[in-house]
Order: sequence, then structure tokens, then C-alpha cells
Amino acid sequence: MSEHAYVVVIGGGQAGLAAGYYLRRAGLNFVILDRQDRAGGAWRHGWDSLRLFSPAEYSPLPGWPMPRQRGERFPTAGHVVEYLHDYEQRYELPVHRPVQVSDVRAHSRGLSVETDRGTWHAAFVISATGTWETPFMPAYPGMAEFAGEQLHTVDYSVPERFRGQRVLVVGAGNSAAQIVAEVSTIAETTWATRHPPRFMPDDVDGRVLFDTATREEAARKAGTHADGVSGLGDIVMVPSVRAARDRGVLRPRPLFDRLTAEGAAWSDGTMDPYDAIIWCTGFRPALNHLASLGLRRENGVPKTIGTRSADEPRLHLLGYGDWTGFASATLIGTGRTAKDAVHDITSHLPAASPPQ
Repeated sequence: MSEHAYVVVIGGGQAGLAAGYYLRRAGLNFVILDRQDRAGGAWRHGWDSLRLFSPAEYSPLPGWPMPRQRGERFPTAGHVVEYLHDYEQRYELPVHRPVQVSDVRAHSRGLSVETDRGTWHAAFVISATGTWETPFMPAYPGMAEFAGEQLHTVDYSVPERFRGQRVLVVGAGNSAAQIVAEVSTIAETTWATRHPPRFMPDDVDGRVLFDTATREEAARKAGTHADGVSGLGDIVMVPSVRAARDRGVLRPRPLFDRLTAEGAAWSDGTMDPYDAIIWCTGFRPALNHLASLGLRRENGVPKTIGTRSADEPRLHLLGYGDWTGFASATLIGTGRTAKDAVHDITSHLPAASPPQ
């Protein structure tokens, strides 16, 4: 099968849907290819208690505010999934699923997108595949020797499976703090971090973070300085984390020297046994489908000018983090960067024609 669209969007999560909204407004012929069998993107796969850091009214995609969730100040992941599903329907976005994209190749007249359901030919491609599919686990001495269970944030769902166990949680970010808060209620839990975690003030949530980051970005563009998000801390004090702090369990240890068959060995000579290790060590962009384009990398990611690839101007990368646009990995931020990407694409309309 061979199909044509002026723009092919790869990924049907929040970034892909935001792109779809602006592509629809621009009147372009486009398609969204999503590998999942249902709407919701990465929000379908978070742990059961995962919540937004912001109230619903501060977490919109373009065009339609997220409805409030009854009885919840911070919406659950399930509520976000419902919102993304309804967003697709509301704007009649042409999402094809499940479609697995394997390769994107450049040709003189455009780009071809190879999938398990045929090839799409496009003038432009927007890659919006996120990071959830590529969890990162650093290499540490002794990892192969450890006889217990090792899992990543993506594998964690509920604390109950660790009841009565000795659990080591590794990482200094929000995911680690939230998982420590949960697991510590039913298991003997140790929290290990490479550097001391920085907790934000109790009254800071996603609203404050985004407003602060917006001022920082505006100051950067104006060539001036403003205190940014980094000055506030790293960990948002959601209710479960505040409760864990009040119980006295948010006391991380410096990172261990190595793992052993039974557990971990620390620089002070102690060796502690563990039944499980949860690695909350982040993610990398899911970009294997772009390998054939030979994109140059800078700081580990493809070089971009805004959202546009510096090496392949017919390719835009959307929603992976600040390197693809200010706050582009957030619900509210991805709309702003999607708008910029589609504006850049439409600026080429006089010089390009949709594939026939």
C-alpha cells in the first residue's frame, strides 16, 4: 500500500494531537500515525496513582480546555487519557492506529514514511513520538550480579507488589520521589540519588512552574535575565510527597558504589540487602525511525532550529523537551511549539505542492 499526505505526523499522543489541531486549522492534508491501539499516548502507561502537577485549567491542548475532574484538584492519568480521546473526536483528527513506523527516508520530492501497513509519501513529517518508549537505565558495576528484581519507572504500577520487601529506589526527580512516597508505606525503602534532591516550596505546582518558565524564556529572547524554574527546585510537592516528607522517609542516601548479588555496597563500607531496585533514571527520545536520515546530534539529540531539523528542513521534531521548543513536553507547552511548527510548514506552501 502506498498513500500520500502533505504532512505525516508520527505519534498520536499530546504533541501529535496538538500538531493535528493546527494542521486542521491551516487546511492542510495530513494524517497522524500512532503505534498504540487506543488514544491517550504515554498517559495510558503511567503508574496507577500518577497525577498532573497542575489543575486541569492549566493543562490544555490548543482550542479546548481540559475539563475539571470531579473531586480532584490534580487530574489523574486516566482523566488525561479521556481528555485526549475526546480531543481527537472533537476535532475529527485523522489518526490511524495501530501503525508502527519503522523508517523515514528522504527523496528529492519529499519524505517517505515506512510502516507495517505500507508507505506514506509526504512533503513534510512531524515526529512526535515522545520518550516513554525508550527508558534509560545507566550502567553500574554489579548490575548483572544482582539477584533481585530490577525495573524502571515504566514497569512500576502499584506499590502492593513490594509489600514486605526491601526496595532501593534510584533517582532524584519527581518520579523517584512519588514512588518512594508510595512504596515506603508498605516496604522497607531506601532512596539513593547522585546529588541531593531539591524540593520545591509546598505552594508551587505546575501553574507556578509554567509562569516562571515563561518569564525566563521571554527574558532570554530579550537578552535579559530572570530567575527561572531551576531556582525553585526539582521536585514538586504533590500531596503524596508532602505526606512522605512529614513521615520522615524522604531522606536520600548518596549513590552506592556498586551492586552485589544481594544488594548494594556503599562508600562507607556498608552493604545492604535488597529484594528489588526501581530505576527512576529518565528517558531518551524515541527516534529510531529517523536513523536513515543521518541527523547530526548535539548534546545527544538531533540538532534543531526551533522544531525544524537542522539537517532535514522537511522534518520537524515536536514534544521531546525544551530542545524542540520551550516546555514542549508538557500539555500546555506542546500547543505553543506545535503552532510554531505548523506555521513554519505553511510558510513553504508557495514553493511546495502536496504529493499527488
